[in-house]
Amino acid sequence: MNKNKIIELKNITMEYDGEQILKGINLDIHDKEFVTLLGPSGCGKTTTLRIVGGFITPDSGDVFFGGKRVNDVPPYKRPVNTVFQKYALFPHLNVYENVAFGLRLKKVSEPEISRRVGEMLELVDLKGYDKRGVNQLSGGQQQRIAIARALINNPKVLLLDEPLGALDLKLRKEMQIELKKIQQRMEITFIYVTHDQEEALTMSDTVVVMKDGTIQQIGTPQDIYNEPVNSFVADFIGESNILPGIMHRDRLVEFAGNNFECVDGGFDPMEPVDVVIRPEDIKLTPASDDALNGVVENVTFKGVHYEIIVKAYSDTWMIHSTKAPNVGEVVGITLTPEDIHIMKKSEVKKVNYFKSDLTEGSDIEQKI
Repeated sequence: MNKNKIIELKNITMEYDGEQILKGINLDIHDKEFVTLLGPSGCGKTTTLRIVGGFITPDSGDVFFGGKRVNDVPPYKRPVNTVFQKYALFPHLNVYENVAFGLRLKKVSEPEISRRVGEMLELVDLKGYDKRGVNQLSGGQQQRIAIARALINNPKVLLLDEPLGALDLKLRKEMQIELKKIQQRMEITFIYVTHDQEEALTMSDTVVVMKDGTIQQIGTPQDIYNEPVNSFVADFIGESNILPGIMHRDRLVEFAGNNFECVDGGFDPMEPVDVVIRPEDIKLTPASDDALNGVVENVTFKGVHYEIIVKAYSDTWMIHSTKAPNVGEVVGITLTPEDIHIMKKSEVKKVNYFKSDLTEGSDIEQKI
């Protein structure tokens, strides 16, 4: 990947009605990179996107494009275009005229408009739809038109604010793949905002996890998932079991009433820690004196695996397995040192829920 920095955010702060929305954001975005700003509602991701686009000006800090400070440069003079969740298509114009709109404002010649609109419709797989009214299109097709209209002006950066939020699940998944293909073919920078963890992991080169106006972690999807820096990231990116523990010494941790070997070090002796274990890393075995034993409380079929809830010691565990035990059965929980991830103790409040219970904007989500 080309690692030339195209956008730099330096010490960005923003306040609304006395509430600090952004608290010193520092972020570098590189040329031809697909970057996703990910986090729960109210974390500041859309505000960050709007600052990049020039729709709002930060209270303090600086925004640089190609090394030039652009804090006071209006949106139409920045090399960006934006795709919103609500599409914002012109209902009185057909597909062709919606896509051509930006070129007409620039007084581009008619032959050039025709050529570029044709290229864009082919790019978004809507060749032959040029004479249709936008209200005759499905939600997914309307979204493709919005993307084509944004891309036809050849922006260096495309900003996408939850653009798939109005689509059904199957169409969302299809459009995730299509968006990544479009970004790779166009070779431009995409900055994408979402609260959907799977969406971020599927499409991104880089994921920026945000919480309460701060950046928690920046990394590849693999880094974010496999090596989360704290329990918030671990719990927000995929399912996690987060248990209280005590680090006796390097590579030895106590949790769930037992001592376990692990691969982490660098903690103080007897330091309280958070122990993070992914549900897919846990092995279910017959109950024995050599395993942590628990009682199966619930089993849910998820298609590719069963989601199993086990009460063991004083903790509730989520386990993914292709084999389903019976509710009420006593089972053993077996872990290897590599399955156990140790985090510094987090201030994130623990609540009894699993993310499958969350909906955007719910009361529970606000607690994350």
